[in-house]
Amino acid sequence: WFILQYMSGFGNEHVSEDPRCPGALPEGQNNPQVCPYGLYAEQLSGSAFTCPRPTNKRSWLYRILPSVCHKPFKPLEEGHLTHNWDEVEPDPNQLRWKPFEIPRAPQNKLDFVSGLHTLCGAGEPRGRNGIAVHIFVCNTSMLDRCLYNSDGDFLIVPQQGKLLITTEFGKMLVEPNEICVIQQGMRFSVEVFGETRGYILEVYGAHFELPDLGPIGANGLANPRDFLVPVAWYEDRQVPGGYTVISKYQGKLFAAQQDFSPFNVVAWHGNYTPYKYHLEKFMVINSVAFDHADPSIFTVLTAKSTRPGVALADFVIFPPRWGVANNTFRPPYYHRNCMSEFMGLIKGHYEAKEEGFQPGGASLHSMMTPHGPDADCFEKASKAKLEPERVAEGTMAFMFESSLSMAVTRWGLQTSKRLDKNYYKCWEPLKSHFNPKCK
Repeated sequence: WFILQYMSGFGNEHVSEDPRCPGALPEGQNNPQVCPYGLYAEQLSGSAFTCPRPTNKRSWLYRILPSVCHKPFKPLEEGHLTHNWDEVEPDPNQLRWKPFEIPRAPQNKLDFVSGLHTLCGAGEPRGRNGIAVHIFVCNTSMLDRCLYNSDGDFLIVPQQGKLLITTEFGKMLVEPNEICVIQQGMRFSVEVFGETRGYILEVYGAHFELPDLGPIGANGLANPRDFLVPVAWYEDRQVPGGYTVISKYQGKLFAAQQDFSPFNVVAWHGNYTPYKYHLEKFMVINSVAFDHADPSIFTVLTAKSTRPGVALADFVIFPPRWGVANNTFRPPYYHRNCMSEFMGLIKGHYEAKEEGFQPGGASLHSMMTPHGPDADCFEKASKAKLEPERVAEGTMAFMFESSLSMAVTRWGLQTSKRLDKNYYKCWEPLKSHFNPKCK
């Protein structure tokens, strides 16, 4: 699996067939009376049939058996997965979590699905408008079971341990400092190689797309060619003991049994696919004169709302870069925002919070809750000699930003026991420098 192959390009029309079955893709049409090799044609639609061409998402899959061949779905215990945003009273405070604990196997075996924990979110999947932030912690691979999300898209950010993800479109290896997106309805299974942890941004009712560049021009930020799509790979495998297909539907989990592997797609074509991206490929745009540019310049992917310029969710990163601005307080400024800002740390130390904000942990600054650099960071940056310097070297912090006002779950506030109740103290040493006689 070290020599996995990919096709490049964001949202491209791709075609792929497993080399074991050359000519598996029908020529000149999607749905012939008889498909090559006796395959079944099945369309997977990620948008309404009538969407404008630029937003129309669909792929045709040519499979050994269609995905309709399964026993009825039955409820499955969802553990700490939820979309009930009224479990606990709202909390407007600045919130920070210590690194989330990964249970040790064999005492407590968790795979990707059983290791999902919802931290915060807003909106409702039935109304097709909302988001959720989940933490995943797992220590064992998914065996003879797969998941598909009927509610929306998963943007997966591994923080510790790599994920070998098998999808209906092929296989992807996703390591820390990479991300992947599994779009609505796509079946996938996750293999891990030890204790594994990461973050998930789920969006209901929109797909992720590249942000418009406007005056930046044609190039910069995340370049389309750096997104990778898996190539077709199939297994023709019978599972007499039962293969479990799990559906996340209206916020709940349901399981159905079938006696064959769902990864039986011999060939496919279309523009609705899973994909991955390496964060080191991001072409940073930054201030080269004075002042501090808004963090929107670091947007990798956006899921748009119905209001122009307002995101249902943005995925933003803070990669290594040069800081050269003159006469400028270079770290992030103090801020109150009409958006919700959830931050995570993949590796290193975040520039505005050298202590306390750790890899595998998180913070949430809710709508209009003030936040900004801690006292140490403010004092150092106010006195620093302003010369060109590398910022965030060896670090990768990210933000899930949303126009929705997110609520925190009971697991996030209580059950996880990872909430840092001393977070507010990092600002207490800030002191007044005001002197009315000194301009």
